[in-house]
Amino acid sequence: MRILLVGGTGLIGSAVHAKLSAEGHDCILVSRHPAAARDRRHITLDITQATDPSKWKGLLSGVDAVINAAGALQGQDMQGVHVAGSAALYAACESAGVRRVILFSAIGSNVDAPSAFSRSKRDGEAALMARDLDWVVLRPSVVVGRPAYGGSALLRGLAALPVLPVMPETAAIQPVHLDDVVETVLFFLQPGAPSRIALDLAGPRQIAFSDAVALFRAWLRWRPAYRLHLPSWLASAAYRAGDVAQVLGWRTPINATAQAEMRRGAAGDPEPWRQMTGLRPRDLEVALAREPASVQERWFARLYALKPLIFGVFGLFWIATGIISLSAGWNIGMSLLREGGLQENAAALTVTAGALADIAIGLAILWRPLSRYGLWAALIISFSYAVIGTALVPRLWADPLGPMLKIWPVIMLNLVAMAIREDR
Repeated sequence: MRILLVGGTGLIGSAVHAKLSAEGHDCILVSRHPAAARDRRHITLDITQATDPSKWKGLLSGVDAVINAAGALQGQDMQGVHVAGSAALYAACESAGVRRVILFSAIGSNVDAPSAFSRSKRDGEAALMARDLDWVVLRPSVVVGRPAYGGSALLRGLAALPVLPVMPETAAIQPVHLDDVVETVLFFLQPGAPSRIALDLAGPRQIAFSDAVALFRAWLRWRPAYRLHLPSWLASAAYRAGDVAQVLGWRTPINATAQAEMRRGAAGDPEPWRQMTGLRPRDLEVALAREPASVQERWFARLYALKPLIFGVFGLFWIATGIISLSAGWNIGMSLLREGGLQENAAALTVTAGALADIAIGLAILWRPLSRYGLWAALIISFSYAVIGTALVPRLWADPLGPMLKIWPVIMLNLVAMAIREDR
């Protein structure tokens, strides 16, 4: 079959693509990530900008089925991705005669929609169901598997903390294994498979979110952690911090949307799914036991919680150095440059330019769309400071406070940030 896979670089989309390709199907991937364009079968397209069916018409030539695994967790992306752009895709499918469309929605969105995320998912389902198509709506719970992104990555990251934070007002979840989700897609792509149905994809057991974290901690071979029940104000502060990170362009599973969704939970009835497909959903604990954690898994879990701290502290470090250079540290900077032989005006210009560069670098590191450039600029200017400092005031290498020696740990942290910046 020739299949158009929208959202083909996400957690579910990537796994579906790998399985379909292994089965010999011809997959055309659609996502907004240009990095994936190295794949000749990939098309870079921002779904939020493809709200006219004509945008999709050319992509559907010769296509036998469409899988929509695109999703967004924040901002205007949710309405554009889940509703407007997807509705245009469904209209184009109807016009082009592409009958089979499989949509990934979210469990519970058809029952209760406490957030803009679940409301947009619900509206996206309605847009598909209104079309004369052989549609299938799949509503997975928290998806877990060897790859980690979103909620599954959060479970690993929380498992690595020295204490296990228990968030207040959270309902039960029924984690579903990624392999079961992929097998379900293959079932519905078979000729004569049922259509015009919606199914919850939920694991066989309801567990508290903190218990799921504890299972991952055991899987990572760490001792049980003390459970710290967070007060409501502290939990709310953590969610608000996630909202701030989102404003800066970072995608985080901790935010106001997550707060609303965790209060509702992610539970459903897996029996209709099991009866229709014949699949037996895997229990989380059993699934984890079958795939022992590697050292890479342990590294990822420990780095997950450190990543926001690394970028936050590193960005603020550069901003602080710039502010200090323009205020309390002005005289110290001027005296060092005079010692190096610079005249008054040249020294003042150098201190000012360096301080403003530091502030600009810090702001770029904190703002995700520019973070890559900010990190490269920080790396270049760190080496420049080492060279210039050595040339102008070589005695700083022998200073007991180590102003020149401390450049190298900064450079190492810079390289770590560059290594872990990508989420996918």
